[in-house]
Amino acid sequence: MTRQEEIQTLIRSLREAVPEVSGVMVASADGLPMVHDFPEGEAARIAAMAATSLGLGKRIATTLRLGEFQETVIRGQNGYFVVYEAGEKGVLALALPTGANLGLVHLEAREAARHLKDLL
Repeated sequence: MTRQEEIQTLIRSLREAVPEVSGVMVASADGLPMVHDFPEGEAARIAAMAATSLGLGKRIATTLRLGEFQETVIRGQNGYFVVYEAGEKGVLALALPTGANLGLVHLEAREAARHLKDLL
């Protein structure tokens, strides 16, 4: 199986484990989309925002001495956008509706991000 296929399999598994996910993005740390299921017209912008969110979250964690960065959670009236570091080269981002089980999301997505680290 190619790396791209392995990443797509990982995304499918994540969606099966957390069915309320409305979008998944694997992007490079510099903000380029790699594999995603967002609308194609939005992918580049979402990848750039995910990478920016990751960089800012890491900087805040370092500045405030919060320890090693875990994830960035953005909560809006209609849902969440959660970003996880996937090693030095990647970003995993998920869009979720309001009411999503964030505990389950973190459990599954953190594991997926660890696996992505090895794939990227």
